[in-house]
Formats: sequence, structure tokens, C-alpha cells
Amino acid sequence: MKFNPAKALQNYLVFGEFGGVNPSITDSSTYTFLDPKRMEEIFEHEIEGCFLYSRHWNPINKELSKTLARMEDTEAAQVVASGMAAISSTVLQLCSTGDEIISSHTIYGGTYALFKNYLPRFGITVKFINTNNLEEVEKAVNEKVKIIYCESVSNPLLEIVNIPELSKISKKHNIKLVVDNTFSPMIITPKQLGADIIVHSMTKFINGTSDCVAGCICASKEFIDSLTDVASGTTMLLGPVLDSFRAASILKNIHTLHIRMRQHSHNAQYLSDNFEKLGLKVFYPGLKSHKQHELLIELKNHGFGFGGMMVLDMETLENAQKLMVKMQEKNVGYLAVSLGYFKTLFSSPGNSTSSEIPEEEQKEIGISQGLVRISVGLDNDIEDTFNTIKLCLEEIGYLRT
Repeated sequence: MKFNPAKALQNYLVFGEFGGVNPSITDSSTYTFLDPKRMEEIFEHEIEGCFLYSRHWNPINKELSKTLARMEDTEAAQVVASGMAAISSTVLQLCSTGDEIISSHTIYGGTYALFKNYLPRFGITVKFINTNNLEEVEKAVNEKVKIIYCESVSNPLLEIVNIPELSKISKKHNIKLVVDNTFSPMIITPKQLGADIIVHSMTKFINGTSDCVAGCICASKEFIDSLTDVASGTTMLLGPVLDSFRAASILKNIHTLHIRMRQHSHNAQYLSDNFEKLGLKVFYPGLKSHKQHELLIELKNHGFGFGGMMVLDMETLENAQKLMVKMQEKNVGYLAVSLGYFKTLFSSPGNSTSSEIPEEEQKEIGISQGLVRISVGLDNDIEDTFNTIKLCLEEIGYLRT
């Protein structure tokens, strides 16, 4: 039976300090002790219900972390100030000078820039390959490799990675499999499929209201403890702390995530089906024409659809830009980066979220200048939205009636 992340969250009750149905927000950077020996002890190891300093832990961040761990079926989790903080903290905890990372070649542009331009400054090398080519992955492994890194649903091409097969390779060679699950919370549970560490940009679907930047790391208790170690933990020493008020807000929003993911998926499926019928080139894993459609059916949890992200290939950058301007004019949504908002967002990834990847490499991995990445919103009447976008396509001269 598939894991049910919605039930895992539903069966978890957290009470506020005075019995409130929402956990209390502790608006403090530091915490008092009645006994100096107790303070000394917490510098040595974490003590349940005891807090030292908010760069380490605070009550509301701890509650949100526990909730995320339940959602991703991991032993523990830690919330941080952004998705990039989650990725960079994870990598720097696992890798040292001389180590190597095997990474999917289709990843978020910010992650690509971190791996390609920043990590080499510290003597950490990243090999970008097609992680769906398992022979290529196996050939890239050597004794220096510490991480295999991928996205469960890739940004922006929406490719599906075979997590169980990558897990077999990683475990065979004692390598950590790190999976960015930002595009598919609830839909895919990477831990159930063999991943060791799961990262999210909670800025996106998990929060869902585009009003904050946040991230999380979900993993074993041993790994989370290593991140928060007072003397050597990456998150403790680099300090990517999530503000407690934002943590409280995300904790409220996460309990509607299962409802939102179903509606995002329903709407994206409807648009993709109908755009494909019009003869447009559409990337969406819910379409039978998607090359990993069957794989996602095998991997995904039941009841949450195929995700809220879709991509149209408008062939040229000029066509893509005309369509996005027209869609914003007709109130389809916003010409903006990011995703997972209750309103539809669209951007041209080659010139925005993937712009850190050189153009020649974009071409090599299939990122066309004409791509329009669409984060489909929670529209109540998706048929009306489709008709509006169809009108936009007609008005820019791309679609003939």
C-alpha cells in the first residue's frame, strides 16, 4: 500500500502552550536556564523540550520540522531560511575538499550555479549527467563521490527520476541519495523509494501563498543532529534560520497542502490535455505522451494527481514572451518566477529560473528558448481559464481558428 502523507499529517495534533489549537510562537532569540549545569548539558547534545538559542532550535521551528518529517516519512527534519539554504547546508555537511557529487543535468538554475560555480571554490567537484541513464550514473561513481543529487520532478522539463534505481546504486557504493522534492510534495515520497535526504523549497507548494522564502531538510535523526551540532553543524554554524513567525504561518498552510495539490493537479491535467488536442507541444507527466508517464504512475502516491506544473513549447522566445504578456493582460495570472501560488504564474525558464545554465548547455539538455513554464493555479473554472489562454494564442497569431 502506498504511503499517505495527508493521513500522516492529519493524525498529528500539536497544542499551543496554553492549549491552543495552533502551537504558540515563542518570540525569543535566547532561552533562560534555572540550572547552569543544564545549559552546559545542552551544548553537548539536544534535550527534548529544552532550547538554547534560536539559531539552533526554537519551539515553533521544531514543531514545523516534526510535521515535515511526518509528511516525508523521515525520522527528523530541519527548517531553514530558503530552499537554497537546504541544498547548500546538506551538501556542505556531506562534502569536503576533494569530494565529488553526481548531479542530474536538469536541475533548478540556482542549484546549477551553486554546483558549477561556487562549490569548486572549496575543491568540491560536480559531474552533471543524465541521471535517468543508469549506466552513465554507474560509470560516474568513484571513491570520491559522496552524493547523487536529483530532482524528483525536474525543473523545468518535468522529467521524472527513477529514485528506486538510483537508490540501488547509491546504497551499493555507500553514497547519499539527495532528492529535491519541491515540485511534487504529497505526490512523491522519496524516502519510501530509497532516498536518504529530501530537500524542499517551502516557498513553493508547501507554503502556497508566495509570501515568504523558506526551505527544509528531511532525513535521518543522525543527519539532522549532525547539521545542528553546536561545534560542527552546518546549519548551526552558517545560521540559515527560519523566522519563527514565518514557521508558524507555514505550519498552518501545510494542513491544506493535500487539497491544494489535488486542485493544482486537476487544473494542470485539464489544460495539458486540451492544449495537446490543439496540437501544441506540451510537457506534463500526466500525459500519456510524456516519456516517463508510466514511471510516475509506479512511483507516486494515490490521490494527488500528477502535479501543478506544465510547460508549453512556443518554439521561439518571441512567441513565448508575447503569450506571457497577453496572459497577464487577460488576468490568467502573473508573469513571475516561482511556483505553487494559488494564482497561476508563468515564466520563460531559459531566461529566468534556468538562466544560470549557459545557453549551449540549455540546448544540449532540451531547454528551448520558446518554453513557457506554467505553475497552474487553483482556478475554480479551469475550462474558462483554458478558453482565455486559447484566445491569447489566437490573438498573438500562434493558433489559427
